[in-house]
Amino acid sequence: MQSPILIAGVPRRHPIRAHVRRAAAVQQKVRDDSDVKLFAMSFAAFFVCFYTFIL
Repeated sequence: MQSPILIAGVPRRHPIRAHVRRAAAVQQKVRDDSDVKLFAMSFAAFFVCFYTFIL
């Protein structure tokens, strides 16, 4: 006879190991918007330089 945990398909893990996996999953959800920030900064710098040359 199998234990209820194995029947449900959930592997038995140590609680600390399960916590580490959840923490890693939360960190992966962070959105990487560095490209958008780089574009915005470059566009703003170009606009300021171009506007300065016109004046």
